[in-house]
Amino acid sequence: MQIIQVKTKRQLREFIYLPARIHSGHANWVPPIYSDEWDFYNPKKNRAMSYSDTILFLAKMDGKTVGRIMGIINNRYNEIHNEKTARFFNLETYQDLDVAKALLRKVEEWAYSKGMERLIGPMGFSDKDPQGLLIEGFDQPIVLASNCNYPYLVDFVTQSGFDKDIDLVVYKVPIPDELPDFYIRILERVKLRASSFRMLNFSKRSELKPFIKPVLTLVNETFVDIYGFNPMDPDEMEELAAKYLTFIDPRFIKIIVNSDNKPLAFILGVPDICPGIQKSKGHLFPFGFIHILKAMKSAKMLSLLLGAIHPQYRNLGFDTWMGAEMLNEARKAGMTTIDSHLELETNKKMRAEMEKMGGVVYKRYRIFQKKLV
Repeated sequence: MQIIQVKTKRQLREFIYLPARIHSGHANWVPPIYSDEWDFYNPKKNRAMSYSDTILFLAKMDGKTVGRIMGIINNRYNEIHNEKTARFFNLETYQDLDVAKALLRKVEEWAYSKGMERLIGPMGFSDKDPQGLLIEGFDQPIVLASNCNYPYLVDFVTQSGFDKDIDLVVYKVPIPDELPDFYIRILERVKLRASSFRMLNFSKRSELKPFIKPVLTLVNETFVDIYGFNPMDPDEMEELAAKYLTFIDPRFIKIIVNSDNKPLAFILGVPDICPGIQKSKGHLFPFGFIHILKAMKSAKMLSLLLGAIHPQYRNLGFDTWMGAEMLNEARKAGMTTIDSHLELETNKKMRAEMEKMGGVVYKRYRIFQKKLV
């Protein structure tokens, strides 16, 4: 077995397309959108690479590529949080413990040589990248911006000396025919207290554009203490917006503003387009985008991709207000369930809101850690 560093475009192509071979026949696996994937590894397209150290490795056996891994040191994050932490990301192998151990060891050695004291993962440049290994809910469908892995990969990481750093849970929320009476009563009290604020609804993507940077600025202000969060600069805001704007249905973004039209809270949901991405095999052209558009229109599940409430307004019940609006919008669209996306297990307030809406945990992800010695 050889572990080689990715240095050529041909090797990068092997790195990007290896998971499709590993997960061949895996019903729940969803390929990335490959145009986005190429941009992710391009320093000219991915702003986060300008302030991070990165390295890519491939595992080769008898001339065949059998595994991959990425190492990341987010220097900006480490400076803000006074840490010396590296991250492993995009770990993929066939069912071979030796390959996984060798790849992880290679990233450990690289991180240690850079003065790092701890290695965590799977974790990308920030919490906007897929994070954690799936440890519960292997029979459930994967949604956008989420990892999919075989159970054996969890065992390989733990057998390589890693233990739990933190878990993230995903709730499945049923969409009722009508809002429960208790929810309506809470909503009435919230609207009474928040009479000086407005809920914005949208019908066209063009209507969203003036709010993109204000909303992502609100994310920066709100997520300061969130695990793994990396503040976005204006270029990164543009990158994130460009990545997801095509798949955003304007009906499923709700923004609460004050009298000056400044966003104080928002929630963003995305129809489950993963069946369309599976049919397209990750390629938008020539016809892949048609499968994705069809999936958007026929989706029965809504994934809550992002949301935030300004710290000064967290006790006004904005979460309940936005939750009720989203439930109503999803019901009108003929959807039956909402996927909460990843919530930190320690986020008790958001978890309580999901459970108030009838949600139950149906998937769990784990981020692992190991001290570097």
